[in-house]
Amino acid sequence: MAKKLNYGIIGCGGIAKQKHLPAAKALGDVEITAFCDILPARAKEVNLEYSGGKGKVFTDYKELLKEELDAVLVLTPNNSHSEITVAALKSGKHVMCEKPMAINTAEAKAMIAARDSSKKLLTIGYQNRFRPDSLFLKAECEKGTLGEIYFAKATALRRRAVPTWGVFLDAEKQGGGPLIDIGTHALDLTLFMMNNYEPEYAVGTVYHKLNKDRNTGNAWGDWNIKAFTAEDSAFGFVVMKNGATIIIESSWALNITGEREAVTTLCGTKGGADMYGGLTLNGVRNGRPYTLVPALQSGGVAFYSGDNEKPEVIEARVFRDAILGKGKLFVLPDQALVVTKILEGIYKSAASGKPHYFGKE
Repeated sequence: MAKKLNYGIIGCGGIAKQKHLPAAKALGDVEITAFCDILPARAKEVNLEYSGGKGKVFTDYKELLKEELDAVLVLTPNNSHSEITVAALKSGKHVMCEKPMAINTAEAKAMIAARDSSKKLLTIGYQNRFRPDSLFLKAECEKGTLGEIYFAKATALRRRAVPTWGVFLDAEKQGGGPLIDIGTHALDLTLFMMNNYEPEYAVGTVYHKLNKDRNTGNAWGDWNIKAFTAEDSAFGFVVMKNGATIIIESSWALNITGEREAVTTLCGTKGGADMYGGLTLNGVRNGRPYTLVPALQSGGVAFYSGDNEKPEVIEARVFRDAILGKGKLFVLPDQALVVTKILEGIYKSAASGKPHYFGKE
């Protein structure tokens, strides 16, 4: 049997327990042998659940990095992504860092510099690229079905689903609110489909309209109004260097119906696509408008639920295979850096009240 890869987890909170640890377990040939969290009880709990208590527990990530590990998963608050990732790469570990890559462009660039100098792999946790609808649409974009994509919308809108746990509401530790939390997924998908990573300028608006509300009807209960320093909604208008336009919509709490999260709308010279309520493509054939709804749901047979892997499992497998030299990374940090750059530009524009032009930052 081939030797199992040994991973370390830095940050044992919700994203570790809900996404990365179950995905690693599903692979079967990845072993988590080191667990780090600033709350020792949380690290011990995860260690017991996923390694039967056989792993080592740490409260200082620098001590974990002294261990002989093949890779490290960085699953901490956003403002520590860069620091920990850089240290992990320099210690000789491959790294998967959760989204967003960093809270600003400078920190993201430091991560790429560490990747280059260490010659280790670095990827970012944009698992929505691995959804069946995303993979289908990407293939169509690469075939030229949509032609030149010159207008797009990146959408991540919730009606009342403000995350009330952890540090999600803390603007300083997270670098922002829904824009950097869920808007980042929608923007990553959009840029990826367009294969356009050259922004010219951004105009942004940020709102704190509902932070102080009570009796909110929130999915996870009323939020702590004193802790809610991040925005509740943010919107951006981005013009790319080739003239293409992207509108970004993000909110944890917006008075709408028909919530939609981590989806994109694309309009090209030959056709269009949107992910609202499922993937739909459109265009003109034989002089007639057409609408195409691909069958992306597997199953339909008694006692057979389908063979679609969960996106997070595909993400984990791609990372594992890249480490073993059996494949290439799908989410490149050079792409994720542009996502961070645009998000930062929207925040800067909102703060200044002026368009933010992207230079050599």
